[in-house]
Amino acid sequence: MTRWNNASEDWHTPRAENDLQVGGKFSSRMEAKDGSMGFDFNGTYTDVQEHKRIAYTLEDGRKVEIRFESEGEETRVTESFEADPSHSAEMQQTGWQAILDNFKKYVEESSKPVTLHYDISIATPADKVYRTMLDPEQYKAWTAVFHPTSHYKGSWEKGAKILFLGIDEDGKVGGMVSRIKENIPNQFISIEHLGLVQNGNEITSGPEVAGWAGALENYTFTEAEGETVLAVDVDTNQEYEAYFAETWPKALQKIKEMCETES
Repeated sequence: MTRWNNASEDWHTPRAENDLQVGGKFSSRMEAKDGSMGFDFNGTYTDVQEHKRIAYTLEDGRKVEIRFESEGEETRVTESFEADPSHSAEMQQTGWQAILDNFKKYVEESSKPVTLHYDISIATPADKVYRTMLDPEQYKAWTAVFHPTSHYKGSWEKGAKILFLGIDEDGKVGGMVSRIKENIPNQFISIEHLGLVQNGNEITSGPEVAGWAGALENYTFTEAEGETVLAVDVDTNQEYEAYFAETWPKALQKIKEMCETES
C-alpha cells in the first residue's frame, strides 16, 4: 500500500497497517510530501471474499466495495464508495480513480519478470560447496535466512520433482513445486519452478501461479586454484526484488561460512 496509495506524485503514504479479514481494521497515513498537510484513512472490513470482493466501512460510517472480475488474462477492479458530503463528489471520484490508476500501474510493473544475480567467492573446492548446499540438513541451515523452517522434499537428479517447503505460524505447509531442469555435479544446477504449495496442496495452474510458473533458479560453481565462485541467478518479479536483495547475500554468506569452517 505504501508504494501505490497516492493520487499524485506530490502525495505519499509513509505508513500503513492492514488486517484483511472480516472485522479486521486498516489504517493508512496519507500526507503531502512537503509535510504541509495529511490525514489518516481508517476503516473496518465487513466482507472479504478472496479474489472476488472486499467491503469495508470507514470511520465516519461511509461504505466502500471493491470487486475483482476475471476477464481472460486481465482483471477488472471496480471500486464503489459513498462520497463525503463535505467535499465535491466529482473531486472525490477523480482522486479515488487516480489512486486506482496508480494501483494498476504498480501491479502491472511489479509483475514483470526480472533476473537477479548474486555471487560470492568461497575458499574451498567446488565439490565441497556443491555438497554443502544440497545436503538436507545443511540446506536447512543456509536457507533459514529465507524461512526458519525451510527444507526440501524430493531429489536433485535431473528431471526429478522437488518441493521447497516451510511451515507457517498456523502449522500450514507452503512453498514451491519445482523440477530439476539440469544438474551437472560441482558445475551447474537449474531449478524450474512449476507452481505453489498452499496448505499442503500442490497448485500448478491458475492465477496464483501465473507469476511463478517457468521461473528459473540457477546455481553456477566456478573453481580456480582451490577457490569457488558461487553464482546465483534468480527469476522473480519486482515485488520480491528488495526482499531478495536483502536475503540472498545473507544466504550466500552463510554457505561461505559453513564451507570454510568445516573440516
